[in-house]
Amino acid sequence: MPSIIKKLKNIFKSDSKNSAKKATTPATDSKSAATPAAAEASAPVISVSEAIQASTSPSHPENTHVNHTFAALVKSDTQLAALADHHYTKVVSAERVNAAKAALEANGFKVHLANSRGEAFETLKSLIPAGSSVNNAHSTTLEEIGFITYLKGETEWNNVHAQILAEKDFAKQGELRRTIGSTVDYYLTSMSAITEDGKLAHADLSGSKVGGVAFGAGNVIVVAGTNKIVKDEDEAWKRTNEFALAAESARARDAYGVPASAIVNYEVIRKANPFNPNRIQVVLVNDALGF
Repeated sequence: MPSIIKKLKNIFKSDSKNSAKKATTPATDSKSAATPAAAEASAPVISVSEAIQASTSPSHPENTHVNHTFAALVKSDTQLAALADHHYTKVVSAERVNAAKAALEANGFKVHLANSRGEAFETLKSLIPAGSSVNNAHSTTLEEIGFITYLKGETEWNNVHAQILAEKDFAKQGELRRTIGSTVDYYLTSMSAITEDGKLAHADLSGSKVGGVAFGAGNVIVVAGTNKIVKDEDEAWKRTNEFALAAESARARDAYGVPASAIVNYEVIRKANPFNPNRIQVVLVNDALGF
């Protein structure tokens, strides 16, 4: 905090010096007199809160799958166009975030709050010990915070997902998803909905994601934007079936050339495992992420 205050003082000190200089320096002609004013008018105005955020918010790696964000898909896929401004694309109020956090914790989940994508990226990194085996379900959210880009590089973890994708025989690849993919030390994913009464809901076509999250993996970390917070289980199903499925179908059309995705498996996790209460952790991000 002292460093932030120092930065702000320097900003205001610089502004004061510039103002004093403008007041004491005579204009030699109309052209030179107009130049500082024009420059000042074109310069962006930065508020104190923006200055603080810029100096404290960590960055994150680039998302290399920008064509599969909701914002991109809604422009490229006409079947998704009707959902362009849907309320499920918006972050919810701080009161609803706090309610969901408290309820998740009451149900035994460990919750971390992140104020930005960069903060979510750094939080996720800090939760996985070096040397751990790591796998991830497909997640637009993990792509948007730059974690998938990071995971594809040199890391301190054993990237099991890369091992699975290296197998080009689909039958053998499926067996790897069932075995080493579901039993990693840390399984990373998002959810299609998180309820205000502290439940996690997600859908899956193949079952690999549900299997890893429900029981197989040693630890699970869920990263989700606050746009995924809903009232209760009924709305969790509605969001999953009517919104998330439509967006995922648009992604599947572009990525795999199929007509649509499907909800074959649907899971609601109501409470943490009583025998391993810290197994599932949730990172709630104050941003609209994924679908």
